[in-house]
Amino acid sequence: MFELLTEKLGRVFKDLTGRGRLSEKNIQDALKSIRLALLEADVNYKVVKSFLEEIRQRALGQEVMESLTPGQHVIKIVNEELTKLMGDGRRDLELSGKRPLSLMLVGLQGSGKTTTAGKLAIHLRKQGYHPYLVPVDVNRPAAVEQLSRIGEEIDIPVHPSDTRQSAEDICQSAVNKASETGADILIIDTAGRLHIDKQLMEELSRMKDVAHPSETLLVADAMTGQDAVNLAKKFDEDLDISGVILSKMEGDARGGAALSIMAVTNKPIKFVGMGEKLDALEPFYPDRMSSRILGMGDILSLIDKAEAEFDEKEAMELAGKIRNAEFDLEDFKKQLAGIKKMGSLEQVLGMMPGIGQMMNLGKVKADKGELIKSEAIINSMTPAERTDYRIISGSRRKRIARGSGTRVEDVNRLLKNFAQTKNMLKKLKRGGLRDLSSLVSLR
Repeated sequence: MFELLTEKLGRVFKDLTGRGRLSEKNIQDALKSIRLALLEADVNYKVVKSFLEEIRQRALGQEVMESLTPGQHVIKIVNEELTKLMGDGRRDLELSGKRPLSLMLVGLQGSGKTTTAGKLAIHLRKQGYHPYLVPVDVNRPAAVEQLSRIGEEIDIPVHPSDTRQSAEDICQSAVNKASETGADILIIDTAGRLHIDKQLMEELSRMKDVAHPSETLLVADAMTGQDAVNLAKKFDEDLDISGVILSKMEGDARGGAALSIMAVTNKPIKFVGMGEKLDALEPFYPDRMSSRILGMGDILSLIDKAEAEFDEKEAMELAGKIRNAEFDLEDFKKQLAGIKKMGSLEQVLGMMPGIGQMMNLGKVKADKGELIKSEAIINSMTPAERTDYRIISGSRRKRIARGSGTRVEDVNRLLKNFAQTKNMLKKLKRGGLRDLSSLVSLR
């Protein structure tokens, strides 16, 4: 996501930081380039205009012009203004009030509402809630079946909706049923249309009167850019939405919707869908997203993903082994498995500072095949070989290559890289490395 915008902004900032001093013309030229990059990213033109004016006023101020590193100051300003543009801070779901609560998902057909309902249910269950999925699309029976399959897959109850009933009656019966089953949050998957019409809005309004949702969330396809922004504006005018979930963000190379929605509607983006898998839903943090856009990575989101997938006790044990340069290939295999669980390799690498830009420039490639290959090689080793790689002779390497379906060269490369890592850690230890366990609890 944002790869085109990140690449163009990266060029602008490279030029700025390459200058010892900045003139007013340098800054004006940079602002023109930023303006073009944002418009090409499909950001709302009114948003671009006000955004650039804020940057211009700050960038031409005394603090920047007299700074020893004016280029870095300008980047800092752009980062802060981008964050402000997308909403400043994280906006959590409003989940206070009498149980069961209701969350109502609205949006056009094909935006990903039904899949997002399942993703949201998983997110809430991780927070300790007991969600209840409610399909109310009486015009499209397949929608009820789709949500039922998702509920079965993730082991979350789904209301047995009767498509002969009205949407409002289904909502009322779901509220009663949720109370009986012990569910505390209803996730209502509403009907969609190919486009907004009066009938749809009236039906959604009636459902809202029955369900009294604590959140009315618009699910919008990020890849539609300004259409998603216009959609959010219309749904907000008719239904007073409380927030937006942007789906399909992983495929949005431009990013116009994410950068425009808050400024146009004054309603926050609360989550972003980052893939087709049902666990691929991330809370939206404007500051972290701004950091990603500017190629600075997103180390906090990376830590969140790591904490979700790595066992804390195992992580502490591994930190101790790393500290003493005692970790082996079995430990390495566990880390590979954890990285694979964290999502696509492109997303994981893109969160690392500087790596995202290098990927855009083609200098770094995210090759998930290499992870799979490395894991297969280690799986083909005996326990003794994993514990002490130094016993792996030429004949053993041939056997490991045959067993893993790889080449001897692949086995040699893995062992060489592992040996170099061990040697580097030994040098760090001798040089005064004290406590790598702090990496586990970086925050």
